[in-house]
Amino acid sequence: MKTPDITLSTTDFERLDKLLAGLTEGTLGYDSLSQELERAILVEPAKLPADVVSMNSTVRFRLANGKQSTLTLVYPKDANGSGDKISILAPVGSALLGLKCGDTINWPLPGGDMSTITVEEVLYQPEREGAFHR
Repeated sequence: MKTPDITLSTTDFERLDKLLAGLTEGTLGYDSLSQELERAILVEPAKLPADVVSMNSTVRFRLANGKQSTLTLVYPKDANGSGDKISILAPVGSALLGLKCGDTINWPLPGGDMSTITVEEVLYQPEREGAFHR
């Protein structure tokens, strides 16, 4: 399976790059997020396609086992353990970043197993709602 391209707003890229700069390379999720940022296609926030997962987006996705989840992709400081938010540093969090509806990606799950993650719907995207500086 070809790894899909990812698209990020310049705002998300700058904030995530700053987040990484404040972490050590051994931090959980550092390598995955760093790799995703390196391969990202950057666009101005107002030009981000409406079906792309950006920071603070709420997305419905499906794992290879058929399990569906709906989560909001957040910065680590906003992950509260409530079960409805996922940190960008979590494996699934960095996997979702920048994908668009219909994209499928192979991604390691906690424990080392591999799965596919398919974006089914972006229920909320800040940029789509005009919230460019959230």
